[in-house]
Amino acid sequence: MRTVAANPAWLTLEGRPVVVLGAGAEMGPLTALLRWGADVVAVDLPRPAIWQRLLETAHRSGGRLHVPVAQEGADLAQHAGADLLHDLRRVADWLGEVDGAPVLGNYVYADGPLNVRVAVAVDALTVRLRQARPDLALAFLATPTDVFAVPDDAVDESGRRYATAKGIGRLRGPLRVLSGGRLLAPNYPGTLPGINDSLVPQQGPNYALAKRLQRWRAAHARADGATVSLTVAPATRTRSVLKNRLLAAAYAGAHRFGIEIFEPATSNTLMAALLVHDLHVPPSPGTHPWQDEAFAAAHGGLWRQPYAPRSALGIAVLFGFGTARG
Repeated sequence: MRTVAANPAWLTLEGRPVVVLGAGAEMGPLTALLRWGADVVAVDLPRPAIWQRLLETAHRSGGRLHVPVAQEGADLAQHAGADLLHDLRRVADWLGEVDGAPVLGNYVYADGPLNVRVAVAVDALTVRLRQARPDLALAFLATPTDVFAVPDDAVDESGRRYATAKGIGRLRGPLRVLSGGRLLAPNYPGTLPGINDSLVPQQGPNYALAKRLQRWRAAHARADGATVSLTVAPATRTRSVLKNRLLAAAYAGAHRFGIEIFEPATSNTLMAALLVHDLHVPPSPGTHPWQDEAFAAAHGGLWRQPYAPRSALGIAVLFGFGTARG
């Protein structure tokens, strides 16, 4: 972030239009990039409410927004948009004509099994565009609620915090006995590198698989020589999360364990800035893909907290339930 702040001319991404798949996503970089004066190629469903909001954002910004339209019309919001599941070839042909050295950003999301179908469609689009455009860069946001290998310093700090437990941690012994060892287990009981398992069952297997497909594609493309920006994003109070009462309560109680939950406007601006950094200063490749994934991760404290996330989830829910209801 300091490097980007010291080089404000980078923010316009001159000559590098950013294709934002899932342009209306709360975690996407569209608003920040347009505000900074970049060229953004937006793809989202043909829903007038989405495009009305995006067009209003563009009119307030210094950047340029490119929009797919099915037919010409006076009211652009009524005719804009494309469905990646059913219009994939048309979208691929359109994106293949984008000038400059484009960046393909994957920010799509859907509920349930549809999420996997859309993820596969985006992956097929990525393969086709990579074949046609060798200069294509890729951008992804990795979810923090996944499984990652983490650096040694995170493991060491987690261990120190476990050994000097405060707050609810002072009741760790009795709680572990009463729960048969399920509550407040240490975050990293094994060897280095530590494995942080932050999968949340309530998000379901479709979400986990869709996000894992992105990580596989990122690793494959990076090994093939492409410029790839894949950054772990912080847990964020997005609408898709807060509509689940259990997750909303867990987020409300997460601060008890040293975990910061971000507001959407903070997260999407932060991640857009990290994207700008990666495009100007590509990270040095690690000796193993996990090191590339862990680089500059904005995990919000999940990797450094003392307890295995699922072993603290129920307690966080209890702490946060009253706040979430309010």
